[in-house]
Amino acid sequence: MDDQDTRTDRNPLELMQTEFRGSLRLFYSRLQLAPPYDSVEKALRRLTVSVKALPADEQQRLLSDPTLRWARYRQAFIESGLNQKHRGIIAGLARRRSTLGLPPEFDAILDLYVRGD
Repeated sequence: MDDQDTRTDRNPLELMQTEFRGSLRLFYSRLQLAPPYDSVEKALRRLTVSVKALPADEQQRLLSDPTLRWARYRQAFIESGLNQKHRGIIAGLARRRSTLGLPPEFDAILDLYVRGD
């Protein structure tokens, strides 16, 4: 059984919540910053509401398309206010992305600090 088979057998919302929480944990650990826990929980709630509002087929589509998934994560990141926390520090670090050791999908979040979205 490959990773894709495993993904479609499980609840899309649970998978996305787990992935997003892990991604936020990795993000803040690589930046060597304490995560703003209340805002992290708010981001997870925003993601939950957003995904639950989608029809089941759209939820499954999110699982199969990392770009769409990361667009949802970015949206939840913004709506929770995480993009305003540690703004100056993260903006400086984001300009030196290669030193952070974050996978390319994190550009969806790091761009918020560099471009000022």
